[in-house]
Amino acid sequence: MAAWRHGGMAARLGPMRARIKICCIASPDEARIAITAGADALGLVARMPSGPGPISDRAIAEVTALVPPPVATFLLTSETTADAISAHVRATAPSAVQIVSHIDPAGSGKLAALEPHVRRIQVIHVEGPEALQLIPAYDPCVHAFLLDSGRPNAPVAELGGNRPCA
Repeated sequence: MAAWRHGGMAARLGPMRARIKICCIASPDEARIAITAGADALGLVARMPSGPGPISDRAIAEVTALVPPPVATFLLTSETTADAISAHVRATAPSAVQIVSHIDPAGSGKLAALEPHVRRIQVIHVEGPEALQLIPAYDPCVHAFLLDSGRPNAPVAELGGNRPCA
């Protein structure tokens, strides 16, 4: 399948297969159930300023250790600096990190240098049309973008996925 990049967005020729990421995985048992059901990726929510579903870094590491390739493990982190995100990745060993806060674009470049083997997904909180203007600043340093709900500038930040995990 041919692919090319244009204006910061990936485009593909031919049919695409839907990939399924199941978020708010809370235990090895839940991970096994999701994998058996055909999940392509598992979302592991770490400490957040608000919202449901966070689990400990220890629990995240337990899940990432048992998940076989090609199933991806996504660490959802609210850390906001390259060094802190890198430390979080090293403590939990995911195959991808979903950065749920808007970090400094220079920090995004530093993270790419610190963790080149980990896929980096930058969340863009869509509070209005101007949100898409953030994409070019991050584009050289991330593998993908995830457009999400959220209010990062609220008194208690809401970083997407703000519906209960139940």
